[in-house]
Amino acid sequence: MCTDASSRQTAHFTGADKTPQGGSADGTPQGGSADETPQGGSTDKTPQGGSERGDSMLTWIAGTGAALCLAYYVVIVVYAGFSVSFSWFWLAAAGFFSFLAWGSRYCSLHPRRVPLWITVPVATFLAAAFVIFCVVETCVFAGAVSSEKPGLDYVIVLGAKVREQGISNSLRKRLDKAVEYSRQSPGTVLILSGGQGPDEPVPEAQAMYEYLLEQGISPTRLIMEPVSASTVENIAYSQMIIRQTEQSKRDAAVRGDGRVAPGPYLQVEDKPVQIGVLTSNYHVFRAGMIAKKRGMKDIRKIAAGSDPVLFLHLCVRECAAILKDRLMGNM
Repeated sequence: MCTDASSRQTAHFTGADKTPQGGSADGTPQGGSADETPQGGSTDKTPQGGSERGDSMLTWIAGTGAALCLAYYVVIVVYAGFSVSFSWFWLAAAGFFSFLAWGSRYCSLHPRRVPLWITVPVATFLAAAFVIFCVVETCVFAGAVSSEKPGLDYVIVLGAKVREQGISNSLRKRLDKAVEYSRQSPGTVLILSGGQGPDEPVPEAQAMYEYLLEQGISPTRLIMEPVSASTVENIAYSQMIIRQTEQSKRDAAVRGDGRVAPGPYLQVEDKPVQIGVLTSNYHVFRAGMIAKKRGMKDIRKIAAGSDPVLFLHLCVRECAAILKDRLMGNM
């Protein structure tokens, strides 16, 4: 009797501590843990800290860019009014940077919801656009350096906006530079190039002519080109006028009824005509490239000053014009 009871008691305790093979008393599989965390992993799915910092930096940069673009647009409107051409760009840029900041923030919070086939092309496009913009603006700033030479035969003075109240600030700066150059080079003829826009009271060439007469420049040194409507036409039509003027001199020399005396004019004909183009500093690069495209290889560039408040806006606008003329084969 006692032996059987003792055997049953022993068997009871032996079954209580019976451990599964390869495991532990609490049923945890061998080599694992109670919270079933995958080996070498972690329970959260938060992106790495470097990616978070990068997204935060991009969000901050884009947000700052949006604020600066909006602020500069307000400055332009307050300073020069709503009539400044291309000023809408800064509103569009503010909207773009705001969207970029929102997109960067969204990607940092929901990295798995934005596929790579969207983020990679967008990032590539933005990087390429930034590089192109920097290259073009570098050309604009480098081209602003004047290569003027005294005693040129002709200087093409490019027109700018004419308002009901008078000539614009940009045009006045160009004309003042033309007056300065003319006094240093009394034999130079000025080609005043500029047509009449839909909101201009008179052709730009006429307004330029009248202003230069008031400054004491002789009318015999002024030739108007009043039909051009773009920089390409400014250069093309002025080039035609120069050729016609030179041909008239040669014809007069042949007939002997002009101011050019008869003689060995054929030797003078071989002398290349020296031409310069005078425009605002931000516009010099494009004007010079267009002139070279039309065969004026030795064109001299004369840079006039520009408005310091609008200078950044004018350079950005010029970037768009350069890309357009480049794509159209004008330069």
